[in-house]
Amino acid sequence: MLEIRWHSRAGQGAVTGAKGLADVIAGTGKEVQAFAFYGSAKRGAAMTAYNRIDENPILNHEKFMNPDYILVIDPGLTYIADICANEKPTTKYIITTHLSKEEFLESKPELKNKEVYILDCIKLSMEAFGKSIPNAPMLGAFLKVSQSLDLEFFLESFKKVLGKKLPQKIIDANMEVIRKAYNEVK
Repeated sequence: MLEIRWHSRAGQGAVTGAKGLADVIAGTGKEVQAFAFYGSAKRGAAMTAYNRIDENPILNHEKFMNPDYILVIDPGLTYIADICANEKPTTKYIITTHLSKEEFLESKPELKNKEVYILDCIKLSMEAFGKSIPNAPMLGAFLKVSQSLDLEFFLESFKKVLGKKLPQKIIDANMEVIRKAYNEVK
């Protein structure tokens, strides 16, 4: 089973990202879960979202997991939340930061011997949407790091998911920022 934990602040789109990823993966015939855990339900409050993906029915509905991927879309949470909780030796981290990888690892030494990828999802979302909604760039980074789905397949499937609720201009911006993040994650 593949398990993903998203660290975010309410309003940054982690729940939407987790559900969008689940919608696309469900279309491949796999079993999926997407859910969230909120502390305070206020915009800006720390929260986590989760995905589980498997070939078989998923019977576990608990929030506890040993994630294969930890996606941190708010850089401040890297320093105030226990993002390493319940990690596996093979857990991969994708972290939003404006720092270089070297600067970031100096600021967070406990991640030095881990598989860490960085990308400035906030900057990319500001360029694409004019506001900080870093979930779409994180999806692009996740696709590249995990190689779980072909990028073009994901984009075509995700267009259909977004097409249910959003105008074409926003859908196009999402496609562009996902592709850009896919190509820029390090």
